[in-house]
Amino acid sequence: MGQVSPSPYQARRDIKSGQLEELAESIKSEGLLQPIVVRKVAQGYELIAGERRWRAFQALKIKRIPARVVTATDASAAALGLIENLQREGLNPIDEAYGFASLIRDFDLTQEQAADRVGKSRAGVANTLRLLSLDGEMQGYVAKGILSVGHAKVLLGVEAPEERSVLGRRVIEEGLSVRATEKLVQTRKADRSGRKTRQSRHTPAGATITGIEKRLTSHLGAKVALKHAGNKGQIVIPYASNDDLQRILEKLGVEA
Repeated sequence: MGQVSPSPYQARRDIKSGQLEELAESIKSEGLLQPIVVRKVAQGYELIAGERRWRAFQALKIKRIPARVVTATDASAAALGLIENLQREGLNPIDEAYGFASLIRDFDLTQEQAADRVGKSRAGVANTLRLLSLDGEMQGYVAKGILSVGHAKVLLGVEAPEERSVLGRRVIEEGLSVRATEKLVQTRKADRSGRKTRQSRHTPAGATITGIEKRLTSHLGAKVALKHAGNKGQIVIPYASNDDLQRILEKLGVEA
């Protein structure tokens, strides 16, 4: 046991103590049904698959554990560990996404290559990776099963993270189905589109405001700020002294 070190490529980020206790009791009662998988490294052996079993043996203070030693490169070890978690131990969707991301990042793989390594479709890997676009709060809800992957995919259609979080909490509080969530997001997008259309009739575009500010700044020799909201606003012209104010007034054709 002392010669075995955990895998640096472990996809599972959270191993619940209750699950470990149940596994330890099962091992104590029935023995270990499946050996862990390790590979030889400079400092002993490194886990490829079976970290929960390894931890359960540590909890039971058993000094020896059945192990199968295989030859594997870093990339192969990472892929094997991820496959073990996906097929045998059931990663939550967020851990699965981080596992794919790690495989792609650490070993310079394409999504298609990573998918081939773990026996998944490229589209399936791509869809899972999209979950990492969620903020930490939403990822937590998906990881705990409070929000389903179906809900998450719908919410990813909302660009603003803050708005997405508000809608996510509403989905949870009201117990909305995926279909109801789709309607909620569609309604929100339609409302937002309508507001933008109404505002665009009265509000100059950002590029236009910037252009006006630049022309006024050039003409007056002062940093002009144009504050526009709806069909109203302010032109702010700062001055550094009475002489500077007099100069600006002259530029404006105003007698002091």
